[in-house]
Amino acid sequence: MPNRIALEIPDELSNPLNYAVHQRGRDILDTVRAALKHGEVRLAYQPIVEAQRPDRIGFYEGLFRVLDADGRVIPARDFMPFAEDCDIGRDIDCSALEIGLTALSQVPGLRLSVNMSARSIGYPRWMQVLERKLADDPDIGARLILEITETSAMTVPELVQPFMRKLRAHGVAFALDDFGAGATSFRYLRDLRFDMVKIDQQFCRNAHRNRDDQALIRAMSLIADQFDMMTIAEGVENAGAANWLRDAGLHCLQGYHFSLPQLRPDWTTPARQRA
Repeated sequence: MPNRIALEIPDELSNPLNYAVHQRGRDILDTVRAALKHGEVRLAYQPIVEAQRPDRIGFYEGLFRVLDADGRVIPARDFMPFAEDCDIGRDIDCSALEIGLTALSQVPGLRLSVNMSARSIGYPRWMQVLERKLADDPDIGARLILEITETSAMTVPELVQPFMRKLRAHGVAFALDDFGAGATSFRYLRDLRFDMVKIDQQFCRNAHRNRDDQALIRAMSLIADQFDMMTIAEGVENAGAANWLRDAGLHCLQGYHFSLPQLRPDWTTPARQRA
């Protein structure tokens, strides 16, 4: 009887659905690697507006995007769940930072937030990118905001605190992203002292008609106010939510109700074309 080679499939992949998700993750990471290698990555810029004066932009968030082989734009939500825990996640953070710092150096007066994972703290290339740009233009630091997700920050708070202290010496500000989505330790929230918290969109999207969400937003806003942190509502998609969040005292709002993320924001368009 001929020998047969048995292929061992991990138990977690024996389910067809799990295997399909795993394979999709591998495929999309291959796309991201190719895009990084060939420079086919961008930031899409979305304004964060003042709640009381939504015609005033406080700052922009630079959202990482990948262009596939057909030129289609792939948003971070499609690949970051697969990438964040891998080395490629560090490469994404480096690329996002480099693009964001270049925009800050080219656009006087621009204030910009860039996302990063706490896993990139201590990653030599990431810090080299920042230090090189700060050496060229020290004023950039005061216009840079680094967003760290709640889940990521609370995983390694012992690394986050000295990291924040070091960069604050250069004027860099910090935002706790997706506040309320993870398991916040209030002791760490007190000790880390973020400059701003971005309340997760799951609470804000229907805030005007969900009393449970309203109670949670008020509680998170009260905590932020106690620690002198600016509050920003994410995922604001309609006027009803925007009005309720404004009346609830949040400082800034972000979402499709105000603007979609733009690969070519206003500042890249000559004034003559905008007129």
